[in-house]
Amino acid sequence: MDKGNCSSVAGFFLLGITNNPEMKIILFGTFLTVYLINLLANLGMITLIRVDSQLHTPMYYFLSHLSFSDLSYSTAIGPKMLVDLLTNDKSIPFFGCAVQFFLFCMFIDVECLLLAVMAFDRYKAISNPLLYAVDMSSGVCSILVATIYLFGVVDGFIHTSLAFRLCFCGSNVINHFFCDLPPLLLISCSDVQINELVLFTIFGFIELGTISGVLISYCYIIVSVLKIRSAEGRFKAFSTCASHLTAVAIFQGTMLFMYFRPSSAYSLDQDKVTSLFYTLVIPMLNPLIYSLRNNDVKDAVKKLRSKIFF
Repeated sequence: MDKGNCSSVAGFFLLGITNNPEMKIILFGTFLTVYLINLLANLGMITLIRVDSQLHTPMYYFLSHLSFSDLSYSTAIGPKMLVDLLTNDKSIPFFGCAVQFFLFCMFIDVECLLLAVMAFDRYKAISNPLLYAVDMSSGVCSILVATIYLFGVVDGFIHTSLAFRLCFCGSNVINHFFCDLPPLLLISCSDVQINELVLFTIFGFIELGTISGVLISYCYIIVSVLKIRSAEGRFKAFSTCASHLTAVAIFQGTMLFMYFRPSSAYSLDQDKVTSLFYTLVIPMLNPLIYSLRNNDVKDAVKKLRSKIFF
């Protein structure tokens, strides 16, 4: 479309989750509770890993960044959504919408890549424990995490710059509770084929790469575990992977359903429900999954609680 026909958009209007006043109160109470648990659980996990020297290992180093990622993208979306449930003014500035979308893209990528790196870390720890400290040194871990964040920033910048160069001359009303790409493309009067191609290519590459990396790592892990003679040793090795596998299955399953289902099956209402799950519920579940199934974290909590009481 000719750029001369584009009118400038000062901001957008988010329709939100529902217009039912009674449902708004119920949803506000529910998601406020979810967000507060998310906030406390992830901040608690980050703090616990920082203060307990027993958790200064590569696995918990990556886990602290996973908690930071969960906390970041849920905070970019959650507070605004909660405010919109209580007020009639659901507007968001153009720049605010772009920042929200950028942060969401960046930290979703970071989460995907961290889960793959954590699978590789488990493979190194189980397959060759004697060289684990050398293979996964602090320098190697720092480089891996820095690379992940750099990739997230670059990908977020690409999607954001492509999305917010579009013309929104027909409407500035987004049928969603945050600035996500599919509802933004629906209200654009520009040609969005490039945006869709870039989304499918980059996100498809990330999903294919991370899922393949996790599957390959766990194939090697299974082979390594089966070589362990004692049943107790095999159980301990598998138990260290159970939390990670649970987190991967929930997150990647939701992502695949959200962005790789047929266009004929696309529904904005269904999209909102799925988005609520991965923007608020999954960030709350991850620290609970790792804490409830992890004896090291439980012991660290007990020690911290004893220090606080004394």
